[in-house]
Amino acid sequence: MIRIENLVKRVTTSEGELVILKGISLTVNMAETVAIVGVSGSGKSTLLGLMAGLDTASSGDVVLNGNRLAALDEEQRAVLRGQLVGFVFQSFQLLPSLTALENVMLPIELKNDRNAREKATQLLTRVGLGERCHHYPNQLSGGEQQRVAIARAFASEARILFADEPTGNLDSATGAKVIDLLFSLNKEYATTLVLVTHDERLARKCHRTIRLVAGEVVSDELNTAAALVAEGSVHA
Repeated sequence: MIRIENLVKRVTTSEGELVILKGISLTVNMAETVAIVGVSGSGKSTLLGLMAGLDTASSGDVVLNGNRLAALDEEQRAVLRGQLVGFVFQSFQLLPSLTALENVMLPIELKNDRNAREKATQLLTRVGLGERCHHYPNQLSGGEQQRVAIARAFASEARILFADEPTGNLDSATGAKVIDLLFSLNKEYATTLVLVTHDERLARKCHRTIRLVAGEVVSDELNTAAALVAEGSVHA
């Protein structure tokens, strides 16, 4: 589903050139869940942005579902994201002028789906917010806003979901509930999930953990327990 080929990202600073990513290559399979971990400054959020086509690499390439991002301009990448990709961010990124329902309806309406309201209502009910459909983001708690963001991500029927520190602004108990919801929906929709996190417990829930240090992959390990659960669900 995702293939990364010798990916390099350089930026120019007042102190000269800074190499953020140093020739990363890896593959993510369909319906796999992958955690990217590392300390601040290791390049994990930069890698996620390049994988999602939100930024362009200095060299190398990202291939999403057979589409080479380096061969696309920004408009073409935006179209591809609309077709393939969903996002969950640490800061929720809800539109403040829209209700919870309208935020979830938006990606469905962009696909000219006449059933946007019905589908969005079902998803909000699925994440436990059926009675909060007409509330605005500033009327919701952080955990509720993140649940709206998750509903919106799955509303687009994305084949790939990128999550950047999805529990970073939540307390431990709320974060745990949000993560359980995210993985439950991800399994239900058979989505390929790539998430950036500093939380080792969250990383262990994924099939694989990829660890970055100073812009390089230092380990890419299978999380045995998560892999066995996934395999059991496939055979069930």
